[in-house]
Amino acid sequence: MMENKKGNAEIQIELSEEIAQGTYANLAIIAHSSSEFILDFIRLVPGVPKAKVQSRIILTPENAKRLLYALQDNVNRFEDQFGQVKTEHPQGFIPPIGGVKGEA
Repeated sequence: MMENKKGNAEIQIELSEEIAQGTYANLAIIAHSSSEFILDFIRLVPGVPKAKVQSRIILTPENAKRLLYALQDNVNRFEDQFGQVKTEHPQGFIPPIGGVKGEA
């Protein structure tokens, strides 16, 4: 059981053994509406024409922005410890893969 303390509030977070194993994904597709962000995590396998969504996370815009900040903070700390993460695109933006068609 992990604990997260913020101010005087304490939140206990339970992590089951199954969830703790994690799910591998090598592609994320992000969509949004006026009220939510949808993150689909996908595993692409070379030579297989169809990819399956492994997990879908739906966030409010406020929580999506918090996730953005938390990811940036963690990438910065990772790079401070292990060196710069290299991406294929010079500005760090990796364009989406064309031709990906999702089904809900």
